[in-house]
Amino acid sequence: MKEENLKYKKTILERDQEIEKLKIELKKFREGYQSRVKSSTIEPGKSYRELAQSTSKLETAHQELQKLKEDLEEKVKARTKELQEKVDESAKTKKALMNILEDIEETRERAEEEKNKTVAIITNFIDPIIILDRRNKISMINPSAQKVFGLSSSDLGRVISSSNQFSLENFRKIIKIDYTVKQIKSGEDGNFIGEEVNFKHDNQDNIYKIITAKVKGGQNEFYGTMKIFYDLTREKMIDRLKTEFISIAAHQLRTPLSAIKWVIKMVLDGDAGKLNKEQNDLLTKGYKSNERVINLVNNLLNVSRIEEGRFGYSFANCDFQEILDVVLENVERQVAKNHLKLIINKPNKLPLVYFDKNRIILAFQNLLDNAIKYTPEFGKIELNIENREEILKITIKDSGIGIPERDQIKLFSKFFRAANVIRSETEGTGLGLFIAKNIIDRHGGKIFIESQEGKGTTVDFTLPIHAKTNPTP
Repeated sequence: MKEENLKYKKTILERDQEIEKLKIELKKFREGYQSRVKSSTIEPGKSYRELAQSTSKLETAHQELQKLKEDLEEKVKARTKELQEKVDESAKTKKALMNILEDIEETRERAEEEKNKTVAIITNFIDPIIILDRRNKISMINPSAQKVFGLSSSDLGRVISSSNQFSLENFRKIIKIDYTVKQIKSGEDGNFIGEEVNFKHDNQDNIYKIITAKVKGGQNEFYGTMKIFYDLTREKMIDRLKTEFISIAAHQLRTPLSAIKWVIKMVLDGDAGKLNKEQNDLLTKGYKSNERVINLVNNLLNVSRIEEGRFGYSFANCDFQEILDVVLENVERQVAKNHLKLIINKPNKLPLVYFDKNRIILAFQNLLDNAIKYTPEFGKIELNIENREEILKITIKDSGIGIPERDQIKLFSKFFRAANVIRSETEGTGLGLFIAKNIIDRHGGKIFIESQEGKGTTVDFTLPIHAKTNPTP
């Protein structure tokens, strides 16, 4: 547009110059004409023609000049209007940009405030926290982590391997203390769920549970990884004291309970004279109650030994048929009493399995007892045994009362009993599944439970057949 305006101005200037030349020529012509008229040296007709031609050229040039001026004025007006619109638009854009900048600044201030709050919370957290950015570099270490693990600000920016979910084993180059790491796995599927770290601090043994979590934003964008260390020292100490108390109490109870058992048995057998029916019934009830207490004490002792690592094992190759015969003989009377239908499906020849015979009988017995105890009269229990070359799979399926879904996550916890079980069967310790699972785990096997309340429960457990797949005794 600027070049076009310059072109118009140049054209107008040229026309102005032409008109000036014509005016000068016309002036000269008039002067010559007047001089020639006076001297009578020109032809009047010819002079008038020349004058008319010059006047016509002058008029034409004047009109063209006027038209050019008008066109230029129109273009200038249009351009001025266009420029004014752009100025107005620029003003609006400037105002919008200023509003955006104000919003950005306000958002930045809010983000900075939230960041400061988060940093303050993490800094004042009593448990150690280590944060890694999305490039696996240490971006933050709170004061508690610095104190407990001997870390410092000089460790910021160090790259940590992501193997085993950023295991604490990967921090050995920067953590200044000696420590041991124990992996924690899910009881049901054996998946890795966390770690425990043991170390000395201030001349005391400390145990921390390590929780590793991804840090994500509101739109699920990944920001990094956080490791939180939860102090289990006091809880472990209380558990140890509780276990020691249970062990001592159970040992102290065991001797008098055994004495009571044998005294009652002797009286029932008539060693102290003949009993009438009423006396026999009362002593029989006392004997059975004493047996239940003895079973409870034995379970408490087993739990205590398991937790203290003193639940001794003696592995050897044994015929699983012998285990099955012992367990079935132990439950035969109760199955008949409750009018239960016990279906057994197994190969004709069961293999030799490398295990501790007494411990496996205890675990198997606990699982089958549960099926019998919580299946109503005239119910059905299926016992399936499969030889899968490397493992032996045992399945116990009952048509009992089942387990509520909300309670299934706690099945292998100590002293836990489902709510519907407590209502239907008041007797029980809640230790059977805990003991069975620990025995099966120790043999390198796995246990799974599926249940639906009111429809029954299926328990599967596996045992490795060969010694090479079992832990050392």
